[in-house]
Amino acid sequence: MDKKLNQHLAVDGGTPAVTKSMPAWPPDWPEIRASVQQALDDNSWGKYHAPPLDQLVELMAAYHGVDHVWPCSSGTVAVELALRGCGVNHGDEVVLAGYDFPGNFRAIEAIGATPVLVDVRPGGWVVDADRLQRAFTQKTRAVIVSHLHGQLADVAAIASSCQRQGIAVVEDACQVAGASVTERRAGSAGDAGTLSFGGSKLLTAGRGGAVLTQRAEVVQRIKVFAERGNDAFPLSQLQAAVLTPQLKRLDAMTQQRLASAIELRQLLQGLDHFATSDHFATSDDPWIGPHRPAFYKFPVWCSKSEIRAEVIAALQAEGVPVDAGFRGFTKRSPRRCRQATDLTHSQRAADGTLLLHHPALLGDSQYLGELASAFGKVDKWLSVSQ
Repeated sequence: MDKKLNQHLAVDGGTPAVTKSMPAWPPDWPEIRASVQQALDDNSWGKYHAPPLDQLVELMAAYHGVDHVWPCSSGTVAVELALRGCGVNHGDEVVLAGYDFPGNFRAIEAIGATPVLVDVRPGGWVVDADRLQRAFTQKTRAVIVSHLHGQLADVAAIASSCQRQGIAVVEDACQVAGASVTERRAGSAGDAGTLSFGGSKLLTAGRGGAVLTQRAEVVQRIKVFAERGNDAFPLSQLQAAVLTPQLKRLDAMTQQRLASAIELRQLLQGLDHFATSDHFATSDDPWIGPHRPAFYKFPVWCSKSEIRAEVIAALQAEGVPVDAGFRGFTKRSPRRCRQATDLTHSQRAADGTLLLHHPALLGDSQYLGELASAFGKVDKWLSVSQ
């Protein structure tokens, strides 16, 4: 950076714009401590079968309106188990977006199936439902539909279309626990849904995940694959103990993050090089109407994709908890996957996405204002220096 232009930026020794600390995550709630203490007191923490996991499964099934919940060791494993539960086998094809979590691509490969790439919606991060049909062949067995960065995919329409063609839908809700798509909880609209309980997730146990489904045969296939004398991909009783109190608070936390996302979106309007709104310009705007998004990551577009790493460094120095988005799959070898459509919008997402970590949305209005000021400082530098 040119020091003459950046003498007031924190990355060059200036005073950071953000003075307050981001709220801590995972949360330190009394009910979490009490739940863990109960598991220690009754010795259930070290058992294969005990009340903490049974209670979590029951509550999670009721919360999502599904008959079956299969807890497991991670969200990534949950996606693979869901695909196997839906009957995906070696040699099949599974469609997913050209911009998605890398573990989803690898989950398909782990089965011996072939990933098939379709572009995301213009200005967004979720698969373009209007392009899916171009990807289907006689080998197509399933579609992975991921909700990402607060944007909700049109999973109901996708599931309806796929059902008529005998194609399974795995709804990846790992980033959006607590979200609703119309009247249904995210993760409950497809043949199977997945959740992640990783250390930074909206429901966290350090590690862990779950498969949600209404279909008994999906669970049976998962059981056949996973049980090898015992469950090969388990969620522990202690992990279940910390998750149950969080699930009971999830709706309130989701609403708090949404309110902060709306406030921050307004604060960031009018900047020259950062934008948050162009992907919400359609009639099915997930910020309004019947949907309720959940924000694991709050997305911001950066117009200076060619120097995104430098921009991120400047924002981080100002105190903004931000990183780059996913790399996407646009450069994956054709030996590993098939590209069914052009991936123009997936490439744009891979190049220009910045992601603000969700604990920031638990901060107060002063903290959100300081975040906006930090973006403003870096935006001004970009306008002057470029």
